Amino acid sequence: MNDVGRGKLEPLDADASEFEPHFDPELDGADHDDLEPAPRRRFPWRKLFLGLVIVASLLVVLTAWLSWSLPVSRALDPLPTPALVLVSADGQPFARRGAVKEAPVTIEELPAYVPAAFIAIEDRRFYRHFGLDPIGIGRAMMANMKQGRVRQGGSTITQQLAKTAFLTNDRTFRRKGQEVFIALWLEARLTKDEILSRYLSSVYFGDGVFGLRAAARHYFNKTPDKLTTGEAAMLAGLVKAPSALNPIDHPQAAARRARVVLRAMIDNKAITEDQARRVGRIRIRPQEDLPVGGYFADWAAPQVKQAMGAQYGIVRARTTLDSRLQRRAERVVRNYLDGPGRRQGATQAALVAMRRDGAVVAMVGGRSYAASQFNRVVQARRQPGSAFKLFVYLAAIRDGARPESLVSNEPIKLGNWSPKNAEGAAGGYLTLRDAFAHSSNIAAVHVAQQAGRDAVVRAARDLGVESQMVEDATLPLGTSEMSLLELTSAYAAVAAGRGPVKPYAILDPDSPPPVGESLAEDEREALLELLRATVDEGTGRGAYVGQPVFGKTGTTTDHRDAVFVGFTGDIVVGVWVGNDDHSPMKGVTGGGLPAQIWREFVSQGLSAGLVERVRPPPPPPPEIVAPEPQDEVGGFFRRVFGGLFGR
Repeated sequence: MNDVGRGKLEPLDADASEFEPHFDPELDGADHDDLEPAPRRRFPWRKLFLGLVIVASLLVVLTAWLSWSLPVSRALDPLPTPALVLVSADGQPFARRGAVKEAPVTIEELPAYVPAAFIAIEDRRFYRHFGLDPIGIGRAMMANMKQGRVRQGGSTITQQLAKTAFLTNDRTFRRKGQEVFIALWLEARLTKDEILSRYLSSVYFGDGVFGLRAAARHYFNKTPDKLTTGEAAMLAGLVKAPSALNPIDHPQAAARRARVVLRAMIDNKAITEDQARRVGRIRIRPQEDLPVGGYFADWAAPQVKQAMGAQYGIVRARTTLDSRLQRRAERVVRNYLDGPGRRQGATQAALVAMRRDGAVVAMVGGRSYAASQFNRVVQARRQPGSAFKLFVYLAAIRDGARPESLVSNEPIKLGNWSPKNAEGAAGGYLTLRDAFAHSSNIAAVHVAQQAGRDAVVRAARDLGVESQMVEDATLPLGTSEMSLLELTSAYAAVAAGRGPVKPYAILDPDSPPPVGESLAEDEREALLELLRATVDEGTGRGAYVGQPVFGKTGTTTDHRDAVFVGFTGDIVVGVWVGNDDHSPMKGVTGGGLPAQIWREFVSQGLSAGLVERVRPPPPPPPEIVAPEPQDEVGGFFRRVFGGLFGR
């Protein structure tokens, strides 16, 4: 009896035949005797047929989708972005970027022992299974159980091709299921030799190398058909762990693995014991042992890749870099940091050298690329200090001032701020030439006030400065942050007589560098006079190299940054010295360490014939001219104080 109210079940009698279900006629709505026996159920053939049709349709759709979305030739396609070797302007390869994949191989072109090495160590039943190897899977499971960890894999070469060509390396059941299905699909579409050819053409061999042809060239500098038995065994052994078994970095581990492969080839009857004994020592002959990175390489590589399409092998791009100047730049920067820089609290420096059209010939982004890949030429944004005054004085020259024009050096207060000169002296008037050469801060603020902030910003933009600029009275003292590359490019515009100058790294005859607008001749001549006065008699005297030099120093508050940017002959060079944490140095100014580094680098370039020598023209004969009253800064002074100066 079922006690519903208490939720209990009475035990049934052991004899099931004595148990009779109870029917309530009132609830059933029919007499018990009127019930008919239930009809016998028939097998659902119709539903089974419908289910088979649905499964078959799904398989057809899935196969069609695979054929459309997974082209069988994908393993033979080149990499989307091929490897890039950067070559200096003087023909020296200096960096390699990206992965290498060369044209596919076919089984017919290879000696029999080459594919046999891969089959022996990766899938010895390759020609006898249907894409999956149950025997191999079982053997791997037993070995892993004995070891207590995963030591062997049961994937076939077909499965590996499915994974490398169409899937990711995610270790999930879903990815494994996809791998199995694609492997079966490949076996149905391709012959065994075609599958093996695609596998050898796309498998990863470490060191950024994909495919047997690229691996043979990279490690042995030969084509795949010229590989020896030992070399084939080493490459076949490399597939298991490309990084740990890289024969360049781990030759002993690679040699031990090659011996394992040779033993597997003997067991698989691909070679004899005698052939294995005759293998001897395997010699590694790398094609090009180039560094992957470098300050210039990091900056130049994206410029090349923008114009690259998918292709086999290695793309060699000729750059503007001069390897001879680059070596000198690195040596000079290192020597000065290790010498005077260490004593004066400077731990970092940066140097960039370019031709007048913007072709960068040397770039040192810091003390050591190995220690820090941060490029202080391109990525660091620092205040240029007085090197910014180039734009301030260009605005004044455009407003009518000339190098002999007078500018006030009297103290000035703008709001709560008053500029001060580094040497402390103030008062009276200075010519623009003297104010610029001796880097008077007070005079620069007076000049900017008369020319107007917008005119200063416009002058900077015309010379190529794109960085945001401060909107306060400190603008003329170089408080706007910018990169050393940007600042040096602006000086290159003055050297070239046209701007802006766009720095570039790739020599492409089909795409010459853009040419900016010509500077007005009188404006450029006035700027050249100011820049030369700085080196001849002003704060930049430390940069003199025995021929006309045009440049400007820059030093920020508390000596946190020191800059010298200048040009001579056909080269424009910018140098920055400082610390990454913005800590102050011990009295370092732009006319100190930066100017000295500049001078040493340019002097070495002149001695080696890598920088154009300029012979100054003979002085003109003296002329007797009547004295003229000095001009003043800008049209505003002319209008307001014209009577005072006789104008």
